Amino acid sequence: MSGVVNLSKYRRSRKRRHVCFNRLELNKLLSLYSSRVIRGEWKDYAISHGDGVSEFSIFRNSIDRPAFTVIKYPPGSHCKGDYIVYADNRPLKQGESLESVLRIFERELKLVSP
Repeated sequence: MSGVVNLSKYRRSRKRRHVCFNRLELNKLLSLYSSRVIRGEWKDYAISHGDGVSEFSIFRNSIDRPAFTVIKYPPGSHCKGDYIVYADNRPLKQGESLESVLRIFERELKLVSP
């Protein structure tokens, strides 16, 4: 005879954690972005959400790939910090708070094209 099978016992128990920037973090990111737009350095931004990650990408031109990407992971999921700033798929700064990783933009950064 056939019976009812509970599929949750056989599925991988994979908890997806929804990660997003809160209002204060978005305020800090957008104030940094707007100051660089005024200088003429940055032109566009994008916010994306993935499985357990949230990204704030900054573009020099609208059709280019991101010049910088600020990534937020779930709290306590990475040993070197929950926030990482990337430039061309290279991590520039990692930290526990958004303020600590955004300090990298206080000095003048220049991208060197390969």
